[in-house]
Amino acid sequence: MCLGVPGEVVEIGEERAGLLMGKVSFGGIVREVCLAYTPEVEVGQYVLVHVGFALSQLDEQEAQELFSYLEQIDALEEAARAEGGAPAPGPDEIRSGAASRLGAQSGRDIG
Repeated sequence: MCLGVPGEVVEIGEERAGLLMGKVSFGGIVREVCLAYTPEVEVGQYVLVHVGFALSQLDEQEAQELFSYLEQIDALEEAARAEGGAPAPGPDEIRSGAASRLGAQSGRDIG
């Protein structure tokens, strides 16, 4: 599973090593991102970023919808912590749990 995070393009820079680069804001945190897969994107538009690469362009409505989902996830985690519940499992815990279940089904230890 991979996670793409929506962000707003705030600057389009020069190419580096033949790749178009730019700066993208993620809720006020600005990071340099490779824009080679979205060369038509303009400042003020939104992109979906995974591991430093803008993979696709989003319209503003799609970006706002994704921001809403992320805020809902954050609110649910905060509520669980406030009630003394266990926090949601992280990626390593999910991967480990899935590997353990697969191993149990096959009779092998793959975790």
